[in-house]
Amino acid sequence: MPADPQYLRISTDQHFRDRMMSTRPIRFYHRGQLVQVRDAAPTRTVLQWLREDARCTGTKEGCAEGDCGACTVIVGEPAGDRLDLHAVNACIRFLPTMDGKALFTVEDLKAAAGDGALHPVQQALVDHHGSQCGFCTPGFAMSMTACYERHHEAGTRPTRQQLADELAGNLCRCTGYRPILDAGERMFDAPAVRLRLSAALDALRALPDEPLEYHAPSAAVPGRSDAFHAPRTLSALAALRVAHPQARLLAGATDVGLWVNKQFRDLGDIVYLGEVAELRRSETDAGAGVLRIGAGASLEQAWSALADRHPVLQEAWLRFASPPIRHAGTLGGNVANGSPIGDSAPVLIALDAQLVLRRGERERRLPLEQFYVDYMVNRLEPGEFLQAIELPLDVVADRLRAYKISKRFDSDISAVFGALRVVLDAGRVREARLVFGGMAATVCRAAHAEAALIGRPWGEAAAEAAAAALADDFKPLTDMRASAAYRLRVAGNLLRRYALETRPTDPLPAAALSVWARETA
Repeated sequence: MPADPQYLRISTDQHFRDRMMSTRPIRFYHRGQLVQVRDAAPTRTVLQWLREDARCTGTKEGCAEGDCGACTVIVGEPAGDRLDLHAVNACIRFLPTMDGKALFTVEDLKAAAGDGALHPVQQALVDHHGSQCGFCTPGFAMSMTACYERHHEAGTRPTRQQLADELAGNLCRCTGYRPILDAGERMFDAPAVRLRLSAALDALRALPDEPLEYHAPSAAVPGRSDAFHAPRTLSALAALRVAHPQARLLAGATDVGLWVNKQFRDLGDIVYLGEVAELRRSETDAGAGVLRIGAGASLEQAWSALADRHPVLQEAWLRFASPPIRHAGTLGGNVANGSPIGDSAPVLIALDAQLVLRRGERERRLPLEQFYVDYMVNRLEPGEFLQAIELPLDVVADRLRAYKISKRFDSDISAVFGALRVVLDAGRVREARLVFGGMAATVCRAAHAEAALIGRPWGEAAAEAAAAALADDFKPLTDMRASAAYRLRVAGNLLRRYALETRPTDPLPAAALSVWARETA
């Protein structure tokens, strides 16, 4: 018997009302007061809310994918007796993730300066001709303000290179970076003007301490209510994941945000990982013999921990996307996403990383190199999620290197990424891990090239043998980033460079093999 359309409509309406009854508003601090939002779709972005609802139009939309930086804002998160400030992209940040946080935009700079004056960041941009068309300028100003606040708090001043690194996520098509960097150096000369952080912290502390369980009309399906779950404990997350295995797991939205903005995908119900403190920790567990990085640790935090232990990864860290992306995105999200051109997986596989996977109260461990099945397909079971990445502390990594090849030096997707590590015994290769991204449907090891090295004296001749074997390991594709032939040639050249840097006799310093270092010297 066909269903009664009237009954279906009434049932849907009742379901919507029932879900709405269990919700509370999104609460955050903005423009000197607490804001409550009740009816925004869970995938409404911070940028949409700012421009269309709050009428704060200083923040601009450029690319809508977190690349250009025109939408940069500062998010303040309570951390004890202070606010942690991070520049992020408002265009891919979903509004419910702002719950319990402070949102600062370019409008706040004028309020901080007072009496109609410009903030030192803004004044420096004016004085040093750092703005022409002006579209990108608010984003630059906010990235510079995050830097300004952090260095004032520490009593330091950034170098010009540090400023350039801070601004790697902000693109300017007309002024160029020289006058903007000049402004960044001079913004510390004027008397300090700080954002009103204490007022924001006091207001956020006054909020009831309760997790967000938010329901609102769907942005994709009229008449449907979508849920945004934000558990605060690992056990609560595990229970939610088992109860809602089809819900979309959300971390930093640096990839998922593009699904909505660019592909108009329907996410449905969302389980947000960003409030689970256990997932955001990075720690050295000497008893277990591992460096454990929580799946919810930001890319900035995770790469910092990796580079602290392996300083040779410093460049890979700085070239992994941009600061706003690294502040929002997570290492667990990058790994679980499984992109064949993700830069984290090659490094982690080279270091013999293990994944801690959880379903309910059950945990299991799986080597990362066994996690990927095919293009964007992994071994997660229904109701399971990535809890942590563990790296053994006893791994021999004195010859670890990581190389990124991309069209832009900063903030670009890799054409090829190589993470290479050999272990020698009396000058001969005892162990080899040659891991490449961009060469196949998944990040994977070059098994034939590794076999060509085992037992051989390490040096240029061994690297040539490994390079010749790469054609048996990979049949790369041709796309907008590189041709198949280029990728194979580059992978071989990276092996040759690696041998020159790590050969037992007279190894060359990295600067001697870097075109970038030689051009900017």
